[in-house]
Amino acid sequence: MNIAYLMEDTELAGGQRVQLAQADALIGRGHRVRIVTKGAPITWRPSRAEFVYVDDLRQYDAREDDFVMATFWLTLQPAWEIAGARTLHLCQGYEGLTNAYASIRDKIEAAYRLPIPKLVVSKALIPILQQFTTDIIYIGQIVDEEFYRTRFPPGNEPMRVLLSGQSQADMKGIHEGYGAVAHARWFHQKFDFIRVSPWAPSRDEPLDSVQEFHVALNTSEMTRLLHSCDALIAPNHREEGFGLPAAEALASGVPTVMTSIPSYLAFDDTHDYALFAPEENAVELGEKLIELLTDVELRQRLRKRGREVAEQWRASLVADRLEKFLEERRNQPPERSTTTAVP
Repeated sequence: MNIAYLMEDTELAGGQRVQLAQADALIGRGHRVRIVTKGAPITWRPSRAEFVYVDDLRQYDAREDDFVMATFWLTLQPAWEIAGARTLHLCQGYEGLTNAYASIRDKIEAAYRLPIPKLVVSKALIPILQQFTTDIIYIGQIVDEEFYRTRFPPGNEPMRVLLSGQSQADMKGIHEGYGAVAHARWFHQKFDFIRVSPWAPSRDEPLDSVQEFHVALNTSEMTRLLHSCDALIAPNHREEGFGLPAAEALASGVPTVMTSIPSYLAFDDTHDYALFAPEENAVELGEKLIELLTDVELRQRLRKRGREVAEQWRASLVADRLEKFLEERRNQPPERSTTTAVP
């Protein structure tokens, strides 16, 4: 099959990493995949895809493509215009929930109401998107293979606690992450606090509490950093469509404290793969962090259980679901509308 992904930009971000991982997985199965983008050439991750650079996504000639994949709300209308019923929407989160887009929510909703099937990376997205369509297909998320490990080195002394995400995005919960660290330290916990973000720190981040701050790491650098840490705080708000760093931590065997938001709870029905705290509650996050740091057996159990849960995000499994869906959809009438989970 010939598949084109419309990528609004090529800046380092989890969403772009997943699009490229999907493309590579499909290319590995013999399909031709193009990345059509208005962005600059990507230097932060290798890719096997063919890149097509345009000033306007509508300039792309999609006549040879079996499917054109929209990947962000701004790409939905252009994809529909150039591909019509061959358009699909890879949805990693509903942008209309975020405060940053509140003023243009009506435009986002209009784009989502286009008759485009939606491929979701998390089952938590299905009830959110049902207000727009019933043509929703769960395919799952991809965690890059290099994050997975089965042997875990001894813990650091002092331990290293990682907080990932840009503070400029409210839904990342970075403010509560800082609060959790301050709470744990108030109760005499000794550890190094490590920050990583695709962007430079904001002016209001309390950097005097941070031992290391890393910016715009590529995938290999992020893997090395995550593997060097003993715990991850994932304080995201419910607007988060998936939360890739938390999934990468589970694959890496790094014990994690998460907020009890739908996307994190959807990782597995057992909810035994991490410690959970309410969102926007720095004190409770800090209490869970203290529990994690002071209990060796708990950390070992979460390492093992997290790795087990992370197996679902292997690229080969997601590619199986995606390829099966694409083959079936190519051979069926476009008017069919249903919510499905591809086995």
